[in-house]
Amino acid sequence: MTSRITGLSTRLLTVPLLRSWGVEAPENHVIATELTTDDGGTGYGFSWTPTIGPQAVQALLDHDIAPFIRGLEAHPEIVWDALWKRLHEAGGGGLTTIAMAGVDLALWDLAARKAGQSVTGLLGQRQESVEVYGSGVNLHYSLDELVEQTRRWVAAGHRAVKIKVGKPELREDAERVAAVREVLGPDRLLMIDANQRWDLAHTFRALDVLAGYGLEWLEEPIRADDLWAYRRLRKHSPVPIALGENVHTIYRFRDFIEAEAVDIIQPNIVRVGGITPFRRIVELARANSIRVAPHLLPELSGQLALTLAESVSVEDVEDASFHQLGILDGPSPIRIRNSRLSSAGRPGLGFEFASEIPASESKGNTIEYSNS
Repeated sequence: MTSRITGLSTRLLTVPLLRSWGVEAPENHVIATELTTDDGGTGYGFSWTPTIGPQAVQALLDHDIAPFIRGLEAHPEIVWDALWKRLHEAGGGGLTTIAMAGVDLALWDLAARKAGQSVTGLLGQRQESVEVYGSGVNLHYSLDELVEQTRRWVAAGHRAVKIKVGKPELREDAERVAAVREVLGPDRLLMIDANQRWDLAHTFRALDVLAGYGLEWLEEPIRADDLWAYRRLRKHSPVPIALGENVHTIYRFRDFIEAEAVDIIQPNIVRVGGITPFRRIVELARANSIRVAPHLLPELSGQLALTLAESVSVEDVEDASFHQLGILDGPSPIRIRNSRLSSAGRPGLGFEFASEIPASESKGNTIEYSNS
């Protein structure tokens, strides 16, 4: 007998970052979801946003999504397709897909728990472990702080690292990239991320200066919506072009791939709407021989990376995992040792968010957490 959804509840968790991502992002927001079914099943998921719209995401889940999915068959793909059509009037991606992830992840968690498996096992594990690269939101770091962070990554055994660029003066970016390359040596990989800070002309000037440092990729230098500019850029860039953290639908990923505007796609599993669309996007990339590098959230993206046919690298921003932020009820579902990530094999997604930690403050449906 097919189980059906009986309810969906949410909690908003706001947690300060241990290492601030700058004045615009000192904290992250998680909307924890709990989904129930008529056979007594429970699945746990989440939506996530580092800055914009956590209350809007929670409102979508509480007022638009929860009533709509009640009574639907508890099948992730069936629910996802029906829900995307329902919400499309409010936008095909962005806040809508971020909210949808809270349902999709809970449904996959539910299915795996019922099967007595981890999500990795349910989907079919293909990799024993995957490479992790050290990443930092560090444009606001001084040069000395950036160098020290790079040394920590080297000491931890990372064979690849990523830093931010986009200083007001290109000379500063060059100084910082040169200093990081000196610490890394010639054999470790170095990626740079401009976070949409440049226009096309500045990107070409930057590449003239920075390409000589042996870059593995240049990430999102231009506004993510500007397909025309990325098509021009990739045609002439000496460095592979990566993007995707701000691309929200398979249709938009298809546009970039078909336009030959990207070398590496970086879908964020929550921003695209969960595991269901992420797997479809990965297959699209695979069919077009495009590399995949999941964006952020190692406790989630790491588990999915282990199920992919092609080996991928997983991003681990320093001291920013859910486990490190102290918001999990129990241990992490992943292990990272010697720059390799593996699964702990716990049922479902392998984690739930803590219901109470010190200095929590309840505000209606919202629970704000502080690690102080």
